[in-house]
Amino acid sequence: MDVIDQRIIAQLVANARSSYAEIGKVVGLSAPAVKRRVDRLLDTGVLRGFTAVVNPEALGWGTEAFVEVHCRGNVSPDRIRARLEPLPEVIAAYTVSGAADAVVHLRAANIHHLEDALEHLRAVDMIDRTVSTVVLSTLLERSPSPEPPIS
Repeated sequence: MDVIDQRIIAQLVANARSSYAEIGKVVGLSAPAVKRRVDRLLDTGVLRGFTAVVNPEALGWGTEAFVEVHCRGNVSPDRIRARLEPLPEVIAAYTVSGAADAVVHLRAANIHHLEDALEHLRAVDMIDRTVSTVVLSTLLERSPSPEPPIS
């Protein structure tokens, strides 16, 4: 990945609906050259796809929480993922270091829906206990920069 690829990614992060010609004008390439680079970035996994950024509150999912999940025994990440996938309120899950086996990001319509979602999560057979933190407000949320971090 070079500086031009980073600039292409920056343009896509800013507006994924930009045409290859529009991106090409900014980065100094033809539309076909931009397309080839975007295809390569997709093939190599640098870009994972294109999506719309949605306001969850506007869709009725205005309550969220992060939940530490503590499992009984030694449970593989694949098994945890398999048990969490059927729960529609689970929008992300991560294996983590520390006491918890995973951290789960939940979204719900309201606090009552969140309580129900937590009960469904706690009912998963391998989960021993959970520790929940309800989000009051989002202070900062951003995509990673396409430029490599400064060491």
